[in-house]
Amino acid sequence: MLKKQLFVIYIAVILIVAGCSKHHKLLKSGDNDLKYESAIVYFNKKDYYRALQLFDQLGAIYRGTARGERIMYYQAYCYYEQSDFLLAGHYFQRFAKNYPNSKDAEEALFMSAYCKYKLSPRYSLDQTNTYDALTEFQTFLNRYPNTSRKSECNKYIDILRAKLAKKDFEIARLYFKMDEFEAAVVCFKNVIKDYPSSIHVEEASFYIVRSYYRFAMNSVQDKKLERFQKAYDSYNDFISYYAESPYRKEADKMNASTLEQIEKLKK
Repeated sequence: MLKKQLFVIYIAVILIVAGCSKHHKLLKSGDNDLKYESAIVYFNKKDYYRALQLFDQLGAIYRGTARGERIMYYQAYCYYEQSDFLLAGHYFQRFAKNYPNSKDAEEALFMSAYCKYKLSPRYSLDQTNTYDALTEFQTFLNRYPNTSRKSECNKYIDILRAKLAKKDFEIARLYFKMDEFEAAVVCFKNVIKDYPSSIHVEEASFYIVRSYYRFAMNSVQDKKLERFQKAYDSYNDFISYYAESPYRKEADKMNASTLEQIEKLKK
């Protein structure tokens, strides 16, 4: 049994070495037609690494030709299938720019945006790729308003915007935790304004009440009345939209305290 397994391994190694030798010779060959045909065979076999090596050699040779168009298309997908979304996005974008009348131009522009989407990191990190992806999806929708990919684009746009909303909301909460209540209020208001459909809007509205209340409580005496009035106004705004909110009980307690403080300060 062991001898049989060793024999199978030996044959596999021989085949791999032979395959590598054949591919190495192909890379050094001057037969560009053979390279092109072999690259497509590799691609169809999902051997994207070897296919890309050949396509990269052929790209400059066939630039500006029909075959050059196909090579760039394959290059983009070779990078994509190897999860190199940075270079894949670059090639998809170049393809859409260089071949705007191609039957694959729409697909390439969409894939360029999708690669940016794949590069978008978790919300706590730098969101440059997230903003780039949003811009590219919008560019795609503007260029192809009747595309069959519209719902798919909108789904990815919603996911990206939710990530930005989460980041901004957490920044606002950090200001609150640091007792930077004025900055917190500005940031929470921006969350509501910039992401009105976000799951964080209700909580942001509640945090505005908390921020104004805490700000007033920690203020010097001659500023308290004005700031408690803002806390009261923000409470009314909150309950007008979220009367049944799970935060209502705590908001009511703060408002009761706020009204007591206002009455004392007016005396």
